[in-house]
Amino acid sequence: MFTGLVEEVGGVLALHTSDRGRQLQIAAPQIANRIHAGESVAVNGCCLTVTGHHGDHLAFDLLEETLERTNLKTLRRDSRVNLERALSANARLGGHFVQGHIDCTARVLSFEEIENDHRLEVELASEFSHYVAAKGSIAVNGISLTVAELLPSSFACWIIPHTKRQTNLASAKPGDLVNVEFDILAKYVERMLPPHAPQP
Repeated sequence: MFTGLVEEVGGVLALHTSDRGRQLQIAAPQIANRIHAGESVAVNGCCLTVTGHHGDHLAFDLLEETLERTNLKTLRRDSRVNLERALSANARLGGHFVQGHIDCTARVLSFEEIENDHRLEVELASEFSHYVAAKGSIAVNGISLTVAELLPSSFACWIIPHTKRQTNLASAKPGDLVNVEFDILAKYVERMLPPHAPQP
């Protein structure tokens, strides 16, 4: 479980095929010394298990399904990725509950500066639109954001300067593929309503 508060923007060292399948290697000098093999880290919001640790370098084994469902398949050397360690039980919850289970990828439609802030608009497929509510929470590349506008085929969030500086949104541009995770509460509500709810 995560909170959507990015701790570090790491740099991709390699995404290659090993004897264990596909492996992602990331430089994470700020958090690597506080992580051990077997622990979970959210990489662009996707929960991955640390399978190797050497100095400030972390390694993760990737399933084909993970590559298919996320934007990790688009990573190249020197790509910037948002990193967050798993939430500890005694930590403050500053964002919202983020599982690290990516629901879909979506394209950035616009990212424009308006006065001191930025407006981020992301496409929203109709099959997922019922999970999104104005003023509700959503995770984009692992960043806990508030939905400011819900549009017919997209949603928009306002990004403060701090968030832009401290995440990989610093280099975001229209056309970029981002990972999206919808609020877990919406998914449970859906399961409790027909046609999913048990019928008497």
